[in-house]
Amino acid sequence: MIIVNLAGALLIALIAWWFWFYKSKSSTKLDDKLVVHVEDGVYQPARIKLDSGRATTIQFVRKDASPCSATLEFPELNIIEELPLNSTRVIALPALQPGEYAFHCQMQMYRGLLLVE
Repeated sequence: MIIVNLAGALLIALIAWWFWFYKSKSSTKLDDKLVVHVEDGVYQPARIKLDSGRATTIQFVRKDASPCSATLEFPELNIIEELPLNSTRVIALPALQPGEYAFHCQMQMYRGLLLVE
């Protein structure tokens, strides 16, 4: 009984870490081509640094067949886009003020963050 409880607690901790505390590698936009891969339950990179005051584009490549990965939302920017499977979707972003802008799937299981400086 103790082993089952410990295994359950460990599984709960692992799920919480994966969905709420995991931070993937950050990416800084150095050129005009920024590609975000959608696969294995995450956006890669999930943290993107951009310069403020410049319009930019981000290419999202969806390789994950999960229905949750099909929709991309930038709620603060009023952007909702469908991501076709095994294809690239270019998302145009306006010039942004400094701050943090979240992006995620419709169920918020896939999460990312734009850091505008």
